[in-house]
Amino acid sequence: MKQENLRLTGVERHFDEDEIIVSKTDPKGRITYANDVFLRISGYSEAGLLGQPHSIIRHPDMPRCVFALMWDTIAKGREIFAYVINRAANGDHYWVLANVTPTFNPDGTIRGYHSNRRKPRREAITAAAGLYRQLRTEEDALQNRRDGMARGTATLMDLLKSQGVDYDQFVFAL
Repeated sequence: MKQENLRLTGVERHFDEDEIIVSKTDPKGRITYANDVFLRISGYSEAGLLGQPHSIIRHPDMPRCVFALMWDTIAKGREIFAYVINRAANGDHYWVLANVTPTFNPDGTIRGYHSNRRKPRREAITAAAGLYRQLRTEEDALQNRRDGMARGTATLMDLLKSQGVDYDQFVFAL
């Protein structure tokens, strides 16, 4: 079954505070490595993940503008932190505090990306979920997906500017 057609269960999966979900991708975001915690929490087999786009675990409640910000940041060779809601293979969901960093070749070009995901605090999940609902509402208000994502991005940037913080500062203030 295609991931985008998968029914959501409304069931939240959890992992322990001392566990880290790890994955690596090539420069185009195709998964090249997934640790055992990732496999267990996502419900995918290693064979089912390797070579797939990382978006295979994208939850529909996750704003596209946050992913656009993530990709823009890491493509520039910088790391980023973000709260992310992911979708498991069976339609369950799980929240993570993701740290995504580029991996470089000796010549300085990006070879791929490495992501470590930790268990977020419940208060941060609640705050992120509220913000993400607002951003998704902005994105969904326009029929054209690109225009909707631009509208969501503008809303996020206005929020950051009003608080006088960059995205990483905002994430750690949640």
